[in-house]
Amino acid sequence: MQEIIQQFITGIKQTTALEYVAVVSGIASVWFSKKENILVYPVGLVNTVIYVFLSFQYHLLGEAAVNFYYTVMSIYGWILWARRNKQHEHVLHITYSDKNELGKQFLFFSGFYISIYISLYYLKQSFYPGAIPWADAFASATAFTGMWLMAKKKVESWWWWIATNFASIPLYFVKGLVFTSVYYVVLLVLAVFGLLEWSVRARSSAVKQKLELEQQ
Repeated sequence: MQEIIQQFITGIKQTTALEYVAVVSGIASVWFSKKENILVYPVGLVNTVIYVFLSFQYHLLGEAAVNFYYTVMSIYGWILWARRNKQHEHVLHITYSDKNELGKQFLFFSGFYISIYISLYYLKQSFYPGAIPWADAFASATAFTGMWLMAKKKVESWWWWIATNFASIPLYFVKGLVFTSVYYVVLLVLAVFGLLEWSVRARSSAVKQKLELEQQ
């Protein structure tokens, strides 16, 4: 325990200004997501671009791929969340996934996990000996899935974020990015509250749509 505490203190002292900016913008982005505020995307872009750089620097190749994917999906999600109909109302609403969509999510996750794990396994042999294929692949694949579902405003995105955060806390701690590890603890807490809030909004939206159909 004393060794872990010492590693934590040392890691905090070694935290760069760039990592602090990434962490603060990341927390703000998740907060905006929880509130269904479109600022989640521009603020999130600051976070993802910085972490692409940091992930390469610390041989977290899966996480580098994730953050590049975040950057692309942030632009995609920004477009979807901004869409409005002729009445200037947002087109996309928070909803639950049906059984068919849940199946696609697990296929999506499995496909990315296998491909990322195999890629990291071979890269570890020749280029990045510090890589941790199974953990990095899991954190990456769950994050890929969560980001995809968040762009579509699916409640289940938060379950994938919770899994990502659980995996990322020890992964970044081991790599010496202690402040980022603490950051994922904060994101884990926010993800739980995000899940609760989006669940309430999804139920409220479903009731509203049902009433509108009955009035037609």
